[in-house]
Amino acid sequence: QVHLVESGGGLVQAGGSLRLSCAASRIIFVIGTMDWYRQAPGKQRELVATITRDGSTNYVDSVRGRFTISRDNAKNMMYLQMNSLKPEDTAVYSCAAEVLGGLVNKGRYWGQGTQVTVSS
Repeated sequence: QVHLVESGGGLVQAGGSLRLSCAASRIIFVIGTMDWYRQAPGKQRELVATITRDGSTNYVDSVRGRFTISRDNAKNMMYLQMNSLKPEDTAVYSCAAEVLGGLVNKGRYWGQGTQVTVSS
């Protein structure tokens, strides 16, 4: 079973915006820290942004001020608002969640990723 599903990726011109969503399964009841990662061809997977259950956020320097991570615990959703996109933001973006309770085992869960392509 897939427990995290990303959506919202696509093709956008430099300077444009995209909003990514990460939906967690309804059988996941409690989620701790959630993260957005990205991986471009030939590069290591990079942690882009993280958000704790209480809303504390952190960002990699390259996206700080341009990206905003948020979550809605009641809806089991996480978002990444990406503004002022640059070609170097092109990557597969994946969400990850620290599952603390539900009808699944505790642990770290990953989505399958959504492609973001920034052209210019």
